[in-house]
Amino acid sequence: MSAQTMTLADVGQLAARIRAEVGKGVIGQTETVDSLLIALLAQGHVLLEGPPGTAKTFLAQCFAASLGLDFSRIQFTPDLMPGDILGSNLFNFQTSQFTLTRGPIFCELLLADEINRTPPKTQAALLEAMQERRVTLDGTAHTLPAHFLVVATQNPIESQGVYPLPEAQLDRFLFKLLVPYPTSEEEARIVATFGERAGPSRPADLGIAAVADAAGIAAAALAVKSVTLAESVVDYVVRLVRATRESADLASGASPRAAVLLANAARARAALEGRGYVLPDDIKALAPAVLRHRLLLSPAAEIEGKQVEALVGELVEATEAPR
Repeated sequence: MSAQTMTLADVGQLAARIRAEVGKGVIGQTETVDSLLIALLAQGHVLLEGPPGTAKTFLAQCFAASLGLDFSRIQFTPDLMPGDILGSNLFNFQTSQFTLTRGPIFCELLLADEINRTPPKTQAALLEAMQERRVTLDGTAHTLPAHFLVVATQNPIESQGVYPLPEAQLDRFLFKLLVPYPTSEEEARIVATFGERAGPSRPADLGIAAVADAAGIAAAALAVKSVTLAESVVDYVVRLVRATRESADLASGASPRAAVLLANAARARAALEGRGYVLPDDIKALAPAVLRHRLLLSPAAEIEGKQVEALVGELVEATEAPR
């Protein structure tokens, strides 16, 4: 299907096929999968945070397998260097010329696994790629695909041996999604499904196949841009984001980039629900995932034991939505 003919109904059908494929391997986490779909259509990056063993990596692998995109995985470790991600120009003694050796970042979907286990110098290797979809090596810019997507995982900051991501890095993620432990019913299904399997499970072993391709994803993203964002909703987004900078409980609020990304994500959410227009409810639903990693508590708020998550909820409630 071409980009010119894909409708919002087609976008919904594509999303349903992707959900079904991911569901073959991942039990529960329906909201997380929907958020990944929104990020894919809004062309934003995703940070998954949760305790070890909650299938963050496996979820990203299943999602990638259902998309049919060129996929790379980088396991972030304390000794990982920027060149291990980006690649380098190596001198070829046979031709007496430098030859570009491309790193794993040259792909369409990158899984940055346990991204906060590597020092900030190496984390920063992703900055240009995430913002501008390009990589600069020895002064030469190399373009990445327009739909280049980073899905990063991290353990909670309270874990040992981690390096908190710098603000500039966090601001480039559209969403920070909190991956919880499964419910008791879901955990029982997980044990029943995977308890009999020897060794690690792989998406292909579970019958997960590609139900999309790069052209279809580009067409869907283009269709999402047709979703109407009314002036009143734009004003609502701006007021909500600016309220984070005016709160006495926050030492640092959200940037204008956050407002743009929130609006784009709301368009994608509306498209997945078959609507050609954004509702204030779209903004309210997405605000926590867009804002939680961009806000920094003030010292007084930290002493009082306040939480960013609760403050986001308070700001959403306090900011009047258009009717």
